[in-house]
Amino acid sequence: MPKVPEDVGCRNEECVKKDECKRQEIAKNGTAREVRSFGGTPEKGCGKFIQK
Repeated sequence: MPKVPEDVGCRNEECVKKDECKRQEIAKNGTAREVRSFGGTPEKGCGKFIQK
């Protein structure tokens, strides 16, 4: 599976790690070149997590 570039944001509001993830932050502040929704759930993260 190809690695997701670090400038791709995430808009998944259910993810357990959303408040700690740089992808969520760049999606909200508009600096992401693209915004996707990855597969995080209230119980687990998505695997594309980047620590703030």
